Amino acid sequence: MADKIIVGISGASGIVYGIRALELLRDNNIETHLVMTKSAELTLHHELDSSVAKVNELASKVYSVKNIGASIASGSFLTSGMLIAPCSIRTMSEISTGVTSSLLTRSADVILKEKRRLVLMVRETPLHTGHLRTMTQLSEMGAVIAPPVPAFYAQPATIDDIVTQTVGRALDLFGLHISEVSRWEN
Repeated sequence: MADKIIVGISGASGIVYGIRALELLRDNNIETHLVMTKSAELTLHHELDSSVAKVNELASKVYSVKNIGASIASGSFLTSGMLIAPCSIRTMSEISTGVTSSLLTRSADVILKEKRRLVLMVRETPLHTGHLRTMTQLSEMGAVIAPPVPAFYAQPATIDDIVTQTVGRALDLFGLHISEVSRWEN
């Protein structure tokens, strides 16, 4: 089982996915290392009645997106991987080229070079051919593209049910089996 995971939150719509990931990981005693972009902070104010301070409280450790020298930007930082939820097209594109401009994308680049698990909850629709090619390139590099697509077999009753199920399935990719996730049973 994972002992620590880096959680990145970019400025794409759907900041609730990153926040729910932090909550689920905290509730399952997984150490989290959070890096959130300035755009994510703006999105937070538009989408939720919360604050950056409240989000930061959910993480074990928080890093400034400008701190390129942070431990999570080094291959010697041992982690089970990184989840970016939500992942903007800009973030995805920086990671795919290796031309990184922040701690968020530098950390993801390091995860890829170290052959660790990188899961990108890409939040965009519709997608043009360039987006799809970038996703293919990242997949070939070892990233997992996991758009936040709801699963209705779980018969969600609330938006929170949908978010929890979607994030829980992303955490499955790290070998975590969160009890709040509904499993297909026939």
